[in-house]
Amino acid sequence: MLRKLLIANRGEIACRIIATAKRMGITTVAVYSDADKSALHVQQADEAWHIGAAAPAESYLRSDRLLDVIAQSGADAVHPGYGFLSENADFADAVANSGAVFVGPPASAIRAMGSKSEAKKIMADAGVPLVPGYHGKDQAPDLLAAEADKIGYPVLIKASAGGGGKGMRAVEKPEDFADALTSCKREARSSFGDDHCLIEKLISHPRHVEIQVFADSHGNAVYLFERDCSLQRRHQKVIEEAPAPGMTQELRAQMGEAAVNAARAIGYQSAGTVEFLLDASGAFYFMEMNTRLQVEHPVTEMITGEDLVEWQLKVANGEALPKSQDQLAITGHAFEVRLYAEDPNNDFLPATGTLTHMHMPEASRHVRIDTGVYQGGVVSIHYDPMIAKLIVWDQDRTSALRRLSRALDDVQIVGVSTNTAFLANIARHPAFERGEVETGFIPTYQDDLIPAPAQPDNSALCFAALEILHQRDCEARTFAATSNDPWSPWNSTNGWRMNDDNHHDLVLRHGGEEICLKLHYRDFGYMCDLPNGTSVRIEQITHDNGDIAAIMDGVRKRAQVRNAGKSMAVFQPGKMDRLERVDPTENTTANAAGGGSLNAPMPGKIIAVMAKTGDAVKAGDKLVIMEAMKMEHTISAPVSGTIRDVYFAVGDQVGDGDELIAIEEA
Repeated sequence: MLRKLLIANRGEIACRIIATAKRMGITTVAVYSDADKSALHVQQADEAWHIGAAAPAESYLRSDRLLDVIAQSGADAVHPGYGFLSENADFADAVANSGAVFVGPPASAIRAMGSKSEAKKIMADAGVPLVPGYHGKDQAPDLLAAEADKIGYPVLIKASAGGGGKGMRAVEKPEDFADALTSCKREARSSFGDDHCLIEKLISHPRHVEIQVFADSHGNAVYLFERDCSLQRRHQKVIEEAPAPGMTQELRAQMGEAAVNAARAIGYQSAGTVEFLLDASGAFYFMEMNTRLQVEHPVTEMITGEDLVEWQLKVANGEALPKSQDQLAITGHAFEVRLYAEDPNNDFLPATGTLTHMHMPEASRHVRIDTGVYQGGVVSIHYDPMIAKLIVWDQDRTSALRRLSRALDDVQIVGVSTNTAFLANIARHPAFERGEVETGFIPTYQDDLIPAPAQPDNSALCFAALEILHQRDCEARTFAATSNDPWSPWNSTNGWRMNDDNHHDLVLRHGGEEICLKLHYRDFGYMCDLPNGTSVRIEQITHDNGDIAAIMDGVRKRAQVRNAGKSMAVFQPGKMDRLERVDPTENTTANAAGGGSLNAPMPGKIIAVMAKTGDAVKAGDKLVIMEAMKMEHTISAPVSGTIRDVYFAVGDQVGDGDELIAIEEA
């Protein structure tokens, strides 16, 4: 019987596993790095052990340190979560050799599927259709380029040991192949310690449908239906849903049986996912098998009513599967979206910082939140920038989609940029509402999903002004209560002016543009003069710790205003505006380098510099590649000219905004 479980992972998946283990009466052991000493999974576990520095290579990827914790803590089982060592066969073997139970498949099954190339061979022998491609061991760049020519462009380069969209590049033409291969191998080596790649034909606009499989040590194997993961960005899933829209019972059975046969072929046990490409004709092709729990497993749990982590722990304990295939059924429809700290308007650049305010929809039978962070916590440069997974369920797809849209409206995050509005735009897009999902959805509708930043509407400006005046009034009352002359006119905030009506002049900034407002005091409340020449009548105002309600021009409206220093976030239903309070008496100068300067968009590590002092460059030339938050980021020349200075070298760590290269503009 499993009594004490070590979770060899971090963040939301560690929290997710801890929740089920505790419900089952199993003691939980967390591990943490220097960066995670105050993390949520550390707080939730029964005990937590420090395993090293912030970098994953010095902590979560150190199997020796994890084995030490197993021995010292007395854990009798290890759940690897997903990512890190979850699909590392050597780690699974080491856990078993330590006397603990590995909550996952046998190491032999991980090895069989761990290499995408070897997995393709096994699937071919099992009669599962494959995408045309090269899966050989010879990794000579010239050979790989020749194989790509044989397959025919466009092609997809994939890290053989990869996952999560890392070590993957789509190549449209032969002249781009060499650079893409170099980048792909470098990212694969960094993420997985293995730069072996395969080449496949890139199928245009397929759907990405995966089957959840489960097997035990008694010869039982089932599939818990499918998930559609077609909405992707750079091969990383953005929105998942179950069941797949438009799926027929016949095709579901065919794909499910193929997935179970794949699991049986390698002696599989525990939870696994078999991923397929599905074309418009209904033909499907094996992509890969993930020998672990998936990020998107909650949608399967929502439509089946099963706890997949509980199933994993029971199978690891030697028990039979809780249900047979004919006992499993689909009820309703579920969506999962991944809330990330990133900026969709800046090419989805990951963001770091402190979550000064974080509010999520209230959990219920329809809404679930899986997260590993909390208000006041930090999104660091060391790990994936996921903030939370928002999962919704209802009786049908239309109802579930309506719930998703409403739940996204309730998300409030201040301190870092997020993709919340981007996700909401997808949820409300007519094509998505019709179920027209495929892997090219986001590029096809990018202009709709990532519109140009809109100016704050009149209501947002008025709510921001009301919050500023409310803060001033609170500060003045506090000062007056502690002063020697509480009735001094200097403690008044009523905007009194000699020979003028009582008013306040306020200056806000949005996107570098200053916005001037004038609020006139009236018996009913305020008249707010806006830059466009209009005025808004504001009355019946109530404040409750940043939650503001008021009647504006006869319409009662509500908003939440959250402050972080001089920055303000104004949340209205389906909309969020970031504003900055400006003090006209301050002398502000831009501190960002401009013109021909190349600056780091975030903290990270320099992994390539493609120019030296004196080189002539053109605008758009690739000059620096950074690695940050587990992904590569290429930085290009903003102008044409001559390289004047190069300030960093390969291997250097840089901070957010650091000047990397100076260019003398032509």
